Amino acid sequence: MSKNKSKKHISEAEQSFLLGKSMIRAHPMFASIEEYCSIYRYENSPCPDNAWAVVTSCGEIYAHPKRRGTPENWMYILAHCLLHLGLGHFPMRENKSAWNVACDCFIAKFLADLKIGKIPEDFNNPMGLDNNTEEKLYNRFLREGIRNEFYGFGTADSLRDMIDKVEYKDHFGRKIDWQAKLAAGMSIAVTSAVNVAAGLQDSLADTDRKKSDAARAKEWFINSYPLLGALAANFKLIESPMLCGRMEIAVAAINIELREIYINPAAALTFEECKFVMAHEFLHAGLRHDTRTRGREPELWNIACDYVINGWLVEMDIGIPPQIGVLHDKELYGLSAESVYDRIATDMRRAKKLATLRGVGLGDVLGSDVHGRNWRQHGEGITLDDFYRNSLSQGLVYHDEQFRGYLPEGLIEEIRALSHPPIPWDVELAKWFDTFFAPLEKSRSYARLSRRQSSAPDIPRPSWVSNRASDDSRTFGVLLDTSGSMDRQLLAKALGAIASYSISREVNAVRVVFCDAVAYDQGYMRPEDIAETVKVKGRGGTVLRRASICWKRPRIFRRTRRC
Repeated sequence: MSKNKSKKHISEAEQSFLLGKSMIRAHPMFASIEEYCSIYRYENSPCPDNAWAVVTSCGEIYAHPKRRGTPENWMYILAHCLLHLGLGHFPMRENKSAWNVACDCFIAKFLADLKIGKIPEDFNNPMGLDNNTEEKLYNRFLREGIRNEFYGFGTADSLRDMIDKVEYKDHFGRKIDWQAKLAAGMSIAVTSAVNVAAGLQDSLADTDRKKSDAARAKEWFINSYPLLGALAANFKLIESPMLCGRMEIAVAAINIELREIYINPAAALTFEECKFVMAHEFLHAGLRHDTRTRGREPELWNIACDYVINGWLVEMDIGIPPQIGVLHDKELYGLSAESVYDRIATDMRRAKKLATLRGVGLGDVLGSDVHGRNWRQHGEGITLDDFYRNSLSQGLVYHDEQFRGYLPEGLIEEIRALSHPPIPWDVELAKWFDTFFAPLEKSRSYARLSRRQSSAPDIPRPSWVSNRASDDSRTFGVLLDTSGSMDRQLLAKALGAIASYSISREVNAVRVVFCDAVAYDQGYMRPEDIAETVKVKGRGGTVLRRASICWKRPRIFRRTRRC
């Protein structure tokens, strides 16, 4: 048997139907809602003989298997059925026939204005009533009755094109919001129309009609929420089920150093849930929770930060928390992440069972640097700390200037605290010298007469002398960590700063002690000697060994009786 004969033959009517189906799928307004619908065309379907198609409340569309029409006809019919779902025509009213006809009249006018598809020739055009809503048409039909020309899919009650069924839910047990899906499609269609008018794209079909809810949520932050807009613009969104599965990401995670945010499509987040999740991850990055671990257990610190961030987002009303659950406790309201960590650390066994957006026992902040290093991106002149700090502080200013609403007091305090970084160590060192070593002031003394006494030998004049104290009064000690944990360049800068400040403050001697596994006392040294070549002792690195408990064998005493 040849290959051509073995293939299933597709009739011309079937080809027209499939082409019309692809046309409605390519339209940006219907792509979002069509993705969640099931379209069937087979024998013995619920579709009546003299109808074109029927739609159920759970998103099933049954097309007539023997109807012949052009692809434009099928595009019109399928768009009609999808609008029943998107416009919220389910559930139906008490008089189902009157309600069905009222909805048909409204949709017919809607499609005619948009010029979508082509109405079939034998299809009654229910467009006799304009500028009316479904409710007004329904009430009018109840009062005056229904004329035959208003029927779209037939005249009998049994020929309604809407069928009520059990409420449909996805595999996560969530109800599908058909109206939200249509609204998302209309937003994409309007954006595409503006881009076509501006010359940014050739036609409506060139748009990214499959743009995910996460991508639209990221655009929402950039366009509508200045507090996190700068952060959202600089992060790359990655939606890969395989990558998320390999990295054990159940819902979402963020890599602050690589500037990547991961959203698992298998979580099936809605648009509002994506807004909540992405705001959660952006706050992790902006508040630099990855560098604030400071010796704490990383997973517990991540959980503590989640409690604080989720409390803020609920108060700010950004999106909706995912139905799979997030870490939120009203009793922790107003506490800092450090305080929350101290609370949950008392019950480590229970805390280990808590789940972040990445999963149980896994932190959703990836690639975190627990040592708090200040990484610098290649080819850039700004550190990550400065970048995220500036993004949040500028976003806070724009948020206040544009009156975008109130923010939690704790979040504002953290952003402002990050906007004022700690004073550098060399400035602190200068302040310490000013406190303990006041500059020596010169004074006049008659102990040694001035050289100008020869001009007027009868008049004694004092000379300027420095109030130099004894050698023991102006000195201090320095403990230097030379175990290898300090960088060589930083150690050299510290020694140079100590020497220069000591010379400027007229410090007579400095006692230097090198600390490694053993302390090396160098005794008192002149500041000039410290500024020159100093032989640093240590630098071997301290090797730590796990502590062990040494149990002593108990001594047994035998009691004896004295005779």
